[in-house]
Parts: sequence; structure tokens; C-alpha cells
Amino acid sequence: MHELIAIALPGGDRFVEEVRRAWAGGDAVLPVDRRLPEQAVARLLAGLGPAWIVDEGGRHRLDAAHARPVQDGDALVMATSATTGEPKGVVHTHASIAASAAATSAHLGIDPDRHHWLACLPLAHIGGLSVVLRALWAGTGLTVVDGFDAETALASPATHVSLVPTALQRLGDRADRFERIVLGGSAPPQQLAANVVTTYGLTETGSGIVYDGWPLPGVEVREQNGELQVRGAMLLRSYRNGVDPRTADGWFPTGDGGSVDPDGFVRVHGRTDDLIITGAQKVWPDPVERIVARLAGVAEVAVIGRAHPEWGQQVTAVIVPDGPAPTLQAVRDAVKAELAPYCAPGAIELVDALPRTALGKVRRAAL
Repeated sequence: MHELIAIALPGGDRFVEEVRRAWAGGDAVLPVDRRLPEQAVARLLAGLGPAWIVDEGGRHRLDAAHARPVQDGDALVMATSATTGEPKGVVHTHASIAASAAATSAHLGIDPDRHHWLACLPLAHIGGLSVVLRALWAGTGLTVVDGFDAETALASPATHVSLVPTALQRLGDRADRFERIVLGGSAPPQQLAANVVTTYGLTETGSGIVYDGWPLPGVEVREQNGELQVRGAMLLRSYRNGVDPRTADGWFPTGDGGSVDPDGFVRVHGRTDDLIITGAQKVWPDPVERIVARLAGVAEVAVIGRAHPEWGQQVTAVIVPDGPAPTLQAVRDAVKAELAPYCAPGAIELVDALPRTALGKVRRAAL
């Protein structure tokens, strides 16, 4: 019987060694976010059922009442929610991990004799862990560190690195020191260097599956009723509770709004939950945010829908100012110059910071 091994270690060589050890024994691994409070970790372990946990103090047997085996071929369980509600685990197999690594490596032209990956994003998130997995699959050099630090990253032997926009910004004009920077997590900056590729993917897809708008080899993307659906060998086997979210013919509904051009180019609008409906008109936050972000006095912006007695929702720009903030009229004029008038915010709110996930995505529900 194969077991699930929780790994609660900082990013580094030992983390990688424990992954290898578990796999050598036919077991699967569950990376644990070490920043979670004790109660959240307890819910995570009880909900996803590992038999063991490895931390800096060693390997410890967990409550057998909660432990559940994994299937042959299972390699990884990734938690997608551990701080609120019931933890949900995405189960990936060795085959799905290999398919993801192969597609990414082929697209980037990875040469094991020449290339070296730096893993510096949280390993409890697929964006960080997938760097380790693709390096192990391809046999490239690999450096794993516990969090991003610009000077450490620049001093590493890495040719390739996966970053989020805030980390990329800290590299500044030194970003060209890397051959390729794979960027994910949140909306990319307006201007990107030639060595930066933007990605779209989910925990269920094992990593990014769309690079600079184009699906990777072996990835199919379609639009169904405004929602993106994807299909490919890199998809999850199921959730930890046994539910397979794929359709009978293998398509995974992503929950993201978007479209696919006739030539196959993919445009991602955002989470369908983020869609704002104002006066029966649909407004996606991302295009509005891109416009407002260019205005003087705006350091960061998130666009959300606030309840409104007449329109249902009011488009609202939540702004982190950088000096004097723009007026509501200036924001509205800028948006209406490029988008339909109903996309223009009806209100602005000024805040000190936007709540974000570990990978830099704005937590709109917390605004």
C-alpha cells in the first residue's frame, strides 16, 4: 500500500531529497505551506490524509485515523485551499508530471547539458514546485532556495527561473542576466524584456500550459460559453476526495473566462467569479486594470464590483496610490478612451496595499 508523505521543509536540497525518497518508495508527496497557522495545518493534514510528515525535526507518523493511501502511479497532492473551508487536494501522477515537464522543456528548448533551473517560489504552490519537477525530469542543474531574493537569484548559476511580477520588478534592468524568465502568478507588467515569457495555468494543469498566448505542445484549449476548457496529458488524475472534474471526453473546465482566436491564440479574461455585471453589462476587471495602472499616481490597482442598488454592481477601482492619486474623472476618461463606457469605474477607493496570495495574485474577495 502506497502512502502520502507531507513535506513541511524550507526550500532547499533536503526538500528535493525527501521528494526523491518518497517516490523511490512508491509514495506520493504533499508539500505543506510552512507559513500556515497551526490550526490550518491541522485541517490540511486531516483533510488530505497523509500518513507521515517530514519537518526539520525528522519524519513523524500521523494519526492513522486520517491517513489514506494513494493509488499506484500517484506522485503529488497539491493543496488548493487550506486556510478557509475544507482543504482540496489536486492529485497528479508521475505521468501527468512528466507530460507537463516535457511540454514546457520542449517549448523552452531546454538542454540538460547547458541549462540550470532556479526554484525560488513557494514549493507548496504549483508555480514553485513545477520548477523542481521539470528540472528532475529533464536532468538539468537545479538550485532550490527558500524564497526569492534578488541578489541570491542573480548570484546563482541558473539560466532559467520562474518568477512572479513583483520578483521580476526587483531584478530591474538585471533581468537579462537569465536566458529565460517564466512569469506567472498575476497580471504581467505592460513592458516585458525579450527573455520573459508569460504563462497561464492552474494547479490542476500541473504548471503553465499556455505560453505568451499559445498552448504548449500536447495542450488543447477551447472556449465553452465564455469559459476556457483545457485538455491534455498533464491534467490531474482527480481530486483527493476521488472526484474527477474532467468531462467524459477529458476536458477540464477551468473556471476562467476567455476566448480562443481562430488561429488558436488564447486570451484569458480572468476568473468567472471576478466578472462584474453592471446594468446587465459584463465587465472583465483585467482590461480596466491595465488602463488604470498606466495613470500617474497609481502604484497598483484592482478592479472589483461593489453592490449597487440600481446597477446590481458598480465597477470600482481599488488603488494603491503613488503620490497624488488620479481623480475619478481622470480614471473614467482614461477607461472610456479605450473601452465601452460601462467599463469605466463609478468609484475609486484608496488603500495602502492590495491583499495578495503567495504567488502575487490579488485576493479580490478580501477587498
